[in-house]
Amino acid sequence: MESNINIVFSQRLRRARQIAMLSMDALVKKINGLVTKSAISKYEKGEMFPSSTVLIALAKALEVKPDYFYRPLVAEIEKVDFRKRSSLGARKIAAIKQRVIDHTESYLEIENLLQMDRDFVNPLEHIQVSSQMDIELATRKLLNEWNLGINALPNVLELLEEKDIKVVLLDADEAFDGLSGWAVHGERRVPVVVVNQNYSIERIRFTALHELGHLLLSFTSDLTGKEIERLCHCFAGAMLLPEPTLYSEVGTGRSHISLRELISVKIRYGISVQAIMARASSLRVISAHSYKSFRKRVSKNRTEEGWGAYQGDEKTERFSQLVFRAAAEEVISLSKAANLLNMKLAEFRDEFVLV
Repeated sequence: MESNINIVFSQRLRRARQIAMLSMDALVKKINGLVTKSAISKYEKGEMFPSSTVLIALAKALEVKPDYFYRPLVAEIEKVDFRKRSSLGARKIAAIKQRVIDHTESYLEIENLLQMDRDFVNPLEHIQVSSQMDIELATRKLLNEWNLGINALPNVLELLEEKDIKVVLLDADEAFDGLSGWAVHGERRVPVVVVNQNYSIERIRFTALHELGHLLLSFTSDLTGKEIERLCHCFAGAMLLPEPTLYSEVGTGRSHISLRELISVKIRYGISVQAIMARASSLRVISAHSYKSFRKRVSKNRTEEGWGAYQGDEKTERFSQLVFRAAAEEVISLSKAANLLNMKLAEFRDEFVLV
C-alpha cells in the first residue's frame, strides 16, 4: 500500500511542478530550502515520501491542496496531436499537457461517480482520407449522422460535449492553438479536444473542429504532417460552411467577392473571413490568383479588426453542471465539489442552492 501511495504522490508532484512550470531548483527555492533538490528528485521517483511539514509546503508552493497528492491516477492521454508555434517551449508544452490530464481525470471521475461514462462512437471510423474530395464526403456523412444539417452550428463546444467528446478551454499562451488526444481510463478511450480560450470566437470554433478532424479522421499513410494539417483545416471549414451552403451564400464561380459579403457570412456562420476565402479557393469558387491576392491583402489585418464578429456563444458548462449534480445528489461532498471546480468552499456554497 505504501509503495502505491508513493507512486501516486510521485506522479502528482511531478505533474503539479510541471503545471507550475518550475524546475526542481526553483521549487526548492520556493519552499525556502526546506529540502534539497536531491530530495525532490527522490520524491518524484517514488524513492522517498515527504514529512507532513514538507508536504504542506510543497502544496502551498505549487498552489494545490494537500489532498491533490493522494488523488488516484485515473487517466493518461495518448496519441496527442499538438498544434503549436515554434515559440512555445518544452516547459510550456509539458504544463499544458499536464493541465489537460488533470482536468480530464476530474471529468472522468465525476462521470464515473454518476454512472454516466459511455463509450464514444466514431461515425467516420472506417473512412480513409487522402484528398479534399474525401474531406467533403466525410463531412457530409458526419453532418448527416449527427443530424446537424447544413445551417450554422450555434455552439461548437457544446455540440462536441453532447457527442461524448471532452472539451477543455485553457487560459494559455498565445503561441498555443489547440490539441487533441485520447484519455485512457481502464478499458475506456475518451476523445479530448483542447482549445485556447484567449482567441476570437471564430478561431475557437475553427480550432475545435480542426482538432475534431484529428480525432475522427483516418489519414492514409502517404500523407505528410503538413498535408494532414491542411486537410484538418479543410474539415473545419467544411463543418462550419458545408459545400451547398457556401454555394448558396457566395455562388459557384466568382471573379471577385466583396468584403461586405464575407463579413455577412462571418457573422452568420461563425467562421473567419480568411477561412471563408480558403474554403472558396479549395472548392474553386475563386481562382488561385484571387486567393493569392486576398492573402496578400489580409496579411496586414490577420486579426480581422473591423471586419465584424460572430455574435453567438462558445462555452461549455457540462463539467460544472455534473459537479453540481453530484453534490446535489450527495454523491460527493461540498468540499470535494469545490475542489473539482477550483473554487473556495465558501464561494461554492454561495452558488449551491437546492430547490
